[in-house]
Parts: sequence; C-alpha cells; structure tokens
Amino acid sequence: MSEQTRYILNENDLPRYWYNILADMPVPLSPPLHPATGQPLTPDALSALFPMELILQEVSQERYIEIPEPVREAYKLYRPTPLIRARRLEKVLDTPAHIYYKYEGVSPSGSHKTNTALAQAFYNKVAGTHALTTETGAGQWGSALAMACRFFDLDLEVYMVKVSYQQKPYRRFLMETYGAQVFASPTDRTQAGRAILATNPDHPGSLGIAISEAVEVAATSGGKKKYSLGSVLNHVILHQTVIGEEALKQMDLAGEYPDMVIGCIGGGSNFSGIAFPFLRENLRNGQRTRLIAVEPTAAPSLTRGIYAYDFGDTAGMTPLMKMYTLGHSFTPPAIHAGGLRYHGMAPTLCALYDAGYIEAVAVPQRSVFEAAVLFTCTEGILPAPESAHAIRVAIDEALKAKEAGEKRVILFNLSGHGHFDLSAYNAYNNGQLEDLALPEEEIAAIPSRLPQISQSQVA
Repeated sequence: MSEQTRYILNENDLPRYWYNILADMPVPLSPPLHPATGQPLTPDALSALFPMELILQEVSQERYIEIPEPVREAYKLYRPTPLIRARRLEKVLDTPAHIYYKYEGVSPSGSHKTNTALAQAFYNKVAGTHALTTETGAGQWGSALAMACRFFDLDLEVYMVKVSYQQKPYRRFLMETYGAQVFASPTDRTQAGRAILATNPDHPGSLGIAISEAVEVAATSGGKKKYSLGSVLNHVILHQTVIGEEALKQMDLAGEYPDMVIGCIGGGSNFSGIAFPFLRENLRNGQRTRLIAVEPTAAPSLTRGIYAYDFGDTAGMTPLMKMYTLGHSFTPPAIHAGGLRYHGMAPTLCALYDAGYIEAVAVPQRSVFEAAVLFTCTEGILPAPESAHAIRVAIDEALKAKEAGEKRVILFNLSGHGHFDLSAYNAYNNGQLEDLALPEEEIAAIPSRLPQISQSQVA
C-alpha cells in the first residue's frame, strides 16, 4: 500500500471562525500610543484609516470571530489548502523526521496574503469605502489586495518598495491587471516620499517608507480612502489563523502532531497564521509544540532588535507600538525576500517572544536559497524567498533529528510560490547573490533611531 502524501479537507471543513490570540494572551500587551500625543490610543482614533469593524477586531477579546459568508465563499476558490508530507525531501536528507508543509501558494494571487485581503476588502465595502491605499514589499500583499478589491469593487493605490518594484516587475503587472495603480516608493506623490527623495534621490525604499506614503494618502483624503495593512496588526493576524486551524485538522488526518511549527517573519502574519492555533493548544490543552519564527539576518528584528515603543512607519504617522524594532528610520539591505524587509514586528508576537512562548532564528540569504533550490528539486514547488526562510530551518531541524537519531514531526508554512522571483533564483544560480547581513554598527545605532517615550507613558 502506498504511503499518503497529501492531506485534503473538504469545503465543508473550511473554518467558520478566525482565532483571536488576545483571548488567551498569557502576558499583557502594552497599549498602542497616539503618534502625536504619546497617550494610549482610543479605537475611534483609527477611524480615519480603518472601518469600525476592523477596529473592533483589533481590540476584541473574543476567542473566535465568525468569518462572514461572502468571505468564506471567496475562500472556497482555494481553501482549504493542502497539507503535504515532504517525503522526497525527507529521503534526500536521510532523516527520521517527518516534514509537513501547509501550501498557501495555491491561492489565486499566489500567497497566504489573500486570507486577510478578502476580509479587509469585504469589511471596507460594507462600511461604504470606495478606495483603499496600501504598501507592498515583494508584491504578494499588493497582489492579494488588488484581487480582493476587484472582487469587492474597490479602487486601490499600491506603494511598492522601489527595490522590489525594480526586482519584481511581474508582480506589478499582476496588480495592474487586477486594476490597481502601483507606484515605486518613495514617490513624489506624498510629503513623506518627497522628504526621503530630497535626502537621497536613489533611495531603494523600505516597507516603513511605503507605509508612510499609503497612510498619508488615506489620512489626507478627507474620508474618501481607507488604508489596508498586510501584517503587524491583530486584525490582520487573526484573519490568517485559517491556516493553522486547517492544519490542526489535517495533522489529525495524518495521525501525527507537530513537535515544531515553523514560519517566516517580516511583520508576523505568516508565522502567526499557522502558529497561533497551535499556541492555543499549548496554552489551553497542554501541548508542547515548539513555535519557531525565522527572519533574515539582513533585518533581524526579533533576534537583534530592541523591545521598545516605535513607529510602524518611517515618517512617524502610525501609532507607537511596543515591539522588537531596528528603529523606524532603518532601511534594510536589498535582499530578495522583500516581504521581510521591515524594521519592526507584530506587537502580539513580540510580547509572546519576550515572554519565551516563541523562538526566533535569523538566517542568511544564500543559505535560504540553497534550501529553496533543494526543496524545488525534491518537492517540485518553487518557493517564494520569504517562505524559503522557513524551509531553511525545517531542513536544519530535520538534520538535527538525524544527528540525534530521533523521529521529530516538523510542520512549516509554505506561504507562497516564487514564480515572480526568478530573477533572484537566476542570481543565486549564477553565484551573484550576496548574504547582506546587518553590520554591527547598524545594531549599535538602534537606540538613536527610536522615539523618546517617557516612562510614565510606557507604564
């Protein structure tokens, strides 16, 4: 009898609820602060950027939030996504570990970002919004939101980090095909962009700068446009938990339970989407799964950053959030994993990491692509550079299991395909890819890039 490789759920198994980690947080969260006053932020202060339903989700203490039927119907285009046992990779590694991956690249836009894009577009449409603004790094989020806006009849402006705009033109073409306008950030369309260009006309851009531009456009539109974010905030993360909820059911079909769950981190939605439902099982039902977040050595927010209040954007327009940060004015090196080139991290994830409930590791770019090519040649799927960070650590953990002579069950989130990232693979194949680790002087300069917050405000 052949061994099963794919674990497929029926449409009827599609989750009806998103999971909200705030209901089970084992440590308190520091409140977000108003960017101008430094005082704790009230929900209505976000109304210029987000519809009220998303603001309520941001602060909700409900454990489960029902997925609206129009969103579930749209999910059925690609969900439930498959869970796949990487048997061919296991064989090449000669490991006793069992490696599973949840493949989100089957979504129409090619990544997990579609899970929250559809939800955010729906809530904005119901609230009467006609147009959205957003930022994107590698273009996965921009592609997902462009598709969702077309589904729900919304206009969209995308501020794409300039280096990714140049490296990944086909992502831009996809967004434009869905009907979005795409601009290389920093642009001359906003005060934030013009200020950056005045200092450095050839600035490569960053997610922090692109966020500043998108937020400025929405905030100064007189209510005509709202802002949509692809990671970091709680309402975004909870929309991604459909990944982990499905994976729990699929691991049950496989008759196994993961010893570790692995995901890459830029802002936190990828990792949190698969890991938080398993964290719930750790906290409430006594499971002991290791939760491992993987970031690039070029933007090591968790592993080398400072846990402090900082802005989510470069211009200081967003609320101040307590998070691990490299400083909001920091511009990460131009690695090909554009979705991970962010200075900060989701506050929920940061609080859990600080308290020891989550592990983190940073890996260099060439090592990531080495793992990605091995995965491609064994499993046949070309992974996005962001997702390949999780593959790198999954392989490392499988080799540790081999060295120890122990069976370990490994689950990772393969959050997107790399079909629009072939220029990066071409650079790697031709020996032209750099490692671009963050210099020590940049680490030492983090305190100088942080806003000054009084201890009374932090308390």
